[in-house]
Amino acid sequence: MDLSFFSWDLISKYVLNGFYFSLQLTFISTLGGIVFGTLLALMRLSGSPVLAIPATVYVNGMRSIPLVMVILWFFLLVPLIIGRPVGAEYSAIITFIAFEAAYFSEIMRAGIQSIPRGQVYAGQAMGMTYAQNMRLVVLPQAFRNMLPVLLTQTIILFQDTSLVYAIGAYDLLKGFVTAGKIYGRPEESYLLAAVVYFLICVALSALVKRLQARIAIIR
Repeated sequence: MDLSFFSWDLISKYVLNGFYFSLQLTFISTLGGIVFGTLLALMRLSGSPVLAIPATVYVNGMRSIPLVMVILWFFLLVPLIIGRPVGAEYSAIITFIAFEAAYFSEIMRAGIQSIPRGQVYAGQAMGMTYAQNMRLVVLPQAFRNMLPVLLTQTIILFQDTSLVYAIGAYDLLKGFVTAGKIYGRPEESYLLAAVVYFLICVALSALVKRLQARIAIIR
């Protein structure tokens, strides 16, 4: 395969914009997914059927559907409901937050349940309400315990951003594919995209392992 077409001109014109959107989508989806997922986890652990049942149905339902189908459903069906197009980028962001929240919810639920019950009882003995106990005692520890897993899920999320190519969003993969079509090198462009995704994810996985080792020492 001829890779001579690969140059800074190619990167600056076609790839960087897609890379920026992939990073933006990963960052926003991670934050939104953690916030929404934490709420879902608290609902499932609340002990109230009114809160727990809808949250359980949502989490299990989302985890049972391929992400690309959710992306296509939202992109194609929501405009028919609201009467106007949403746009590929906004569709991707909303869909990723809604979908990833189900996975972050399970991570946070495991993190909350990993906190010894004695600490919860100690907070209650000090007169803390349920919300105060969660905010001041449980959640800070749960986030620290689950941080490596949350970051691992974020790496998976970054890989999944390539699926927005199905609705025409200009992500990292789309940038490489566009460059490949313009330069007449489609096979090489897919190969380079795979190499870039691989290098980024391997580097991030190494950082997660180092972080996990540090957290283990702190414990």
